[in-house]
Amino acid sequence: MPVKQVINKGRVPIKIYTDQIEHGALNQLINIAQLPIIHHHVAAMPDVHAGIGATVGSVIPTAGAIIPAAVGVDIGCGMNAVRLTLKAADLPDDLRRLRGAVEQAVPVGFNHHDKPTVQRKAVNQLDAGLDRIIGRHPGIAKMQKPHVWARQLGTLGGGNHFIELCLDENQAVWVMLHSGSRGIGNVIGRYFISLARKDAQRHQLHLPDRDLAYFQEGAEHFDDYVHAVEWAQDYALANRREMMRLVVEALRPLLPPFQVSKEAINCHHNYVARETHFGQDLFLTRKGAIAAARDQLGIIPGSMGTRSYIVRGKGNAESFCSCSHGAGRTMSRSEAKRRFNRSDLEAQTRGVECRKDKGVLDEIPGAYKDIDQVMADQTDLVDIVHTLKQVLCVKG
Repeated sequence: MPVKQVINKGRVPIKIYTDQIEHGALNQLINIAQLPIIHHHVAAMPDVHAGIGATVGSVIPTAGAIIPAAVGVDIGCGMNAVRLTLKAADLPDDLRRLRGAVEQAVPVGFNHHDKPTVQRKAVNQLDAGLDRIIGRHPGIAKMQKPHVWARQLGTLGGGNHFIELCLDENQAVWVMLHSGSRGIGNVIGRYFISLARKDAQRHQLHLPDRDLAYFQEGAEHFDDYVHAVEWAQDYALANRREMMRLVVEALRPLLPPFQVSKEAINCHHNYVARETHFGQDLFLTRKGAIAAARDQLGIIPGSMGTRSYIVRGKGNAESFCSCSHGAGRTMSRSEAKRRFNRSDLEAQTRGVECRKDKGVLDEIPGAYKDIDQVMADQTDLVDIVHTLKQVLCVKG
């Protein structure tokens, strides 16, 4: 579908790919559109909803500046998916042993490995980059214990992060996972968000929201933030690669012999990139959105009881070559816990081997938008390549 709403209440228009947007999210978008650094327009994807710092599901083009709170604290959060040379018939009837093997191999929540599991060369490369960041900003080291980040490589985290075993429309088996830059990304995000707020106060910037404080090119902390956020995004990619390796190896002893096919996708959906749009070199922040350049493959997950999609981008200029990053929440986590109970969770995840306790109640499918409607709203942005349905889900 083409753009459904165009809102002209800021310095630039807001182009929205859904007719279902809550008041809070719209106000956040209007605030963003008032900033002098925004180029051309702001785009809102079909899964748009209110977020912390900036609207989730927004694509924010900034000229010569970056808004740290728009990038957020889960820097580089995103998806990874691979197809295996297995079919549904190759899976056991009872998937509990498979879930147990994955949970044993990949620490979840605040847990981490006892020691780094990735090759020492990869750790050393990341370590050197982080040392340069901390050398200029020692306050970052005070916010996280030394080298915890190395033991968190290949770990899931909590919240909406997950690992799934899925079947596509041809009954082929896929492994799909969702995670980001873990604790160190959170520390880097919070540290520079605080610096941006202090800079805004010092320079007496008149902002519609203090979370929209930004660094401009040439400012004291601009280059340091760019370096730090790019490091965190690289870390997130490495984290997903290592996690995928651990999951695949955990599954091998419990399944018939298999290989990983060439269809591997590793994409961010909370990040900033240097791109050119509407004749301008920009810093493009995708806050809960993925890149969807022409023929670019991406992943749009649903909730833990609904379908997910492997998609191919159409390179739509109005969306800044972007599309949604998932279904998008319709209610807060606290509201989901008030509205639903364990019986609801069991009913909405029937047929999926997963946790069904109150600890994951805030991730119940009913707390999310209808993924099919989200996909229908972005037919101008992507084509569906594969439709996946999970049979196993591990949550943080």
